[in-house]
Amino acid sequence: MSVKAQSKDAATNPRGIPYAPFVDKVEDYVSSRAEVDGTMKSFQEMISKYQFMEVNTQRRVAGLKEKIPDIQKTLEMVQFLESRRPGSDPIETTFELNDTLYAKAVIPPTDEVYLWLGANVMLSYPVAEATTLLESKLSTAQQSLENCEEDLDFLREQITTLEVATARVYNWEVTMKRKEKAEHGDEDASGETKRVLPNG
Repeated sequence: MSVKAQSKDAATNPRGIPYAPFVDKVEDYVSSRAEVDGTMKSFQEMISKYQFMEVNTQRRVAGLKEKIPDIQKTLEMVQFLESRRPGSDPIETTFELNDTLYAKAVIPPTDEVYLWLGANVMLSYPVAEATTLLESKLSTAQQSLENCEEDLDFLREQITTLEVATARVYNWEVTMKRKEKAEHGDEDASGETKRVLPNG
């Protein structure tokens, strides 16, 4: 059975990442030493692909870990504004203009907020609608983070599986070399003819 055939029919995790082939018997993947190099190359290519996916997933995790606290803070503020009844006294607060500059603001009760959507786009939402939107975005981001962390564990397992498979194929080749060398040595020994020295 070739590695390519095994990989093509392999099962995947919930995000479609394929399982690495588990090499229990090396003979299922290579039938002779001539196939070892191709098999080892195939394993190395799969390891590289898993490592590439691992790096990309790590970046996504880092992005989500920065994004989730921002969504949570925004949601808490919108929920606070939603909790204020019409006719309540205005509140005085400060807001950030940049890293070192803040300004004071007086905020009366309101039923409308503006949310950044990204790409320099800000839209106005009713407070209740903004709350629903932020709760949905927070839930989606948290689920994405959970999925990414599961994928990272999965990818590390597949890389380890392939590293073990590579070692098994390499050790099998070493064993075959020794066996062939021993067989050739026995043939050479049995094929030797005794030289008879002439008398005198």
